[in-house]
Amino acid sequence: MSETPPFEIPPQMREMAERNVEQARQAYAQFLDMARKAQDMMTRSSGAMADGAREVQGKAMRYAQENLESSFSFATELARARDAREAMEIQSRYAQKQMRIYAEQSQELARLMSDAAQRMQPKP
Repeated sequence: MSETPPFEIPPQMREMAERNVEQARQAYAQFLDMARKAQDMMTRSSGAMADGAREVQGKAMRYAQENLESSFSFATELARARDAREAMEIQSRYAQKQMRIYAEQSQELARLMSDAAQRMQPKP
């Protein structure tokens, strides 16, 4: 019984995938710069914005940036996969890592929102 050789992703296809990831990364950097400028304008124009709300907003922006950077790293690593087995291993590691990170991030945001709500309560 002959064994079927593993499917290998051609180098040209991997190179094209890497170029596409880099183009997406550049577009993301432009978007992030615009989002930061909009956030800065909002913060300056809204002097009454509570410190807690600003803290939550800043943390959410940092998490979004970290998560997108992680996604780009994942896409780059995946584009370099030589075969389907390696691609599945990369995907599995990424999914496990991100699930842990998302859980930690959601807990931190919930804590910050709770703290902000408590600070906004009128003092007796």
